[in-house]
Amino acid sequence: MSVGETKTCVVCGRTMQWRKKWERSWDEVRHCSAACRRRGVTSRDRSLETTILQLLSERARGASICPSEAARATEDDDWRSLMEPARAAARRLAAEGRVEITQGQRVVDPSTAKGPIRIRLA
Repeated sequence: MSVGETKTCVVCGRTMQWRKKWERSWDEVRHCSAACRRRGVTSRDRSLETTILQLLSERARGASICPSEAARATEDDDWRSLMEPARAAARRLAAEGRVEITQGQRVVDPSTAKGPIRIRLA
């Protein structure tokens, strides 16, 4: 435990910086916020992760997908509501080292990426 150490939230996949208030419990910290703690990782979230990996396995090596493709494949009627969960699923997979998040062919930090992203196998 030290200043500058980071972890990844198990729900949203965003990077968390060590904070003084977590000094005594840093090893147990798993969520970036109370909202993530309440929400948790649902079966739909796991389904999005599986869908992302399945879509990527069907593509040529080095090809990428948009999170909207995973959202549409999971729930065709209401896919727009799944856009943020799809991005979170991609961030979790990136934290595990299974995929890379790109913008304009460059790998970017998924925690700070703004705007359209693409997902490809790592």
